[in-house]
Amino acid sequence: MKVTTENQAQLAWAKMDNLLPAIVQDAVTGKVLMQGYMNPQALEATLTSGKVTFFSRSKQRLWQKGETSGNTLNLVEIGSDCDNDSLLVLANPVGPTCHTGAESCWFNSEVADYTFMGDLERLLAQRKTADPESSYTAKLYSKGIKRIAQKVGEEGVETALAATVMDKDELQNEAADLLYHLTVLLQACDMSMSDAVAVLRKRQHKG
Repeated sequence: MKVTTENQAQLAWAKMDNLLPAIVQDAVTGKVLMQGYMNPQALEATLTSGKVTFFSRSKQRLWQKGETSGNTLNLVEIGSDCDNDSLLVLANPVGPTCHTGAESCWFNSEVADYTFMGDLERLLAQRKTADPESSYTAKLYSKGIKRIAQKVGEEGVETALAATVMDKDELQNEAADLLYHLTVLLQACDMSMSDAVAVLRKRQHKG
């Protein structure tokens, strides 16, 4: 269930000795960032402040992520599993999450392809205000939406042509170019892949 201030009492606090494991996931990329533990007070602090807060078992007190480093986790949503005895926290990280300075505490693990797309989207968003001479992406932004849209059209046609002749190597490359330019176009329009995904979700629910 989606956890709110109104229904948090439904969580299996007694079953888990008043301490629930909380997995934090990047709300944009889907990347797993860290695990902590929440007691009822930590959960309440998280929901009311919008900053992810844990119960520190070593310090025996509430601990807001980033309270000293500034690398906070801005809450998007909290959900519980089927038994209501663990939490999944969706958040937008401000800075690296791991105390080592890495983005995730699982920095030695491979990430799924869709998380790479989220990382790419954030990188392309950062290039919007960069010097046009610093990268191809920044130069593309500087040419305006009309030119970016034209590139999406060109790459779309080339992708379709590669598929038509069953040139799988070329199709792979052209599809990558299409995804890249489409992401740039969405960013130029102050949108993201999430906006397109939201439409797909609605269509899926309609059957």
